[in-house]
Amino acid sequence: MAGQAAAQTANCAPREMVIERLATKYGETRQSIGLGNNNAVVEVFASEETGTWTITVTTASGMTCLVASGQAFEELAEALPPKGNDA
Repeated sequence: MAGQAAAQTANCAPREMVIERLATKYGETRQSIGLGNNNAVVEVFASEETGTWTITVTTASGMTCLVASGQAFEELAEALPPKGNDA
């Protein structure tokens, strides 16, 4: 559903154009990727240097839409709690 809603906004363009703009204007590179509803590809782009980040959704048609963006990106590597822990 998020992909459908985002595709209806003006913040969409062909994927190649979006990725190029994120890289050249903001220095952002892909940090993670996942598969969302309706086979939409959800990606997080970020710059470790500037701390900016952007979440995109790409539809099967190749249109990429900006879903959210912000600052203060930090990469985390948190361990899962031990199994059986009720905390």
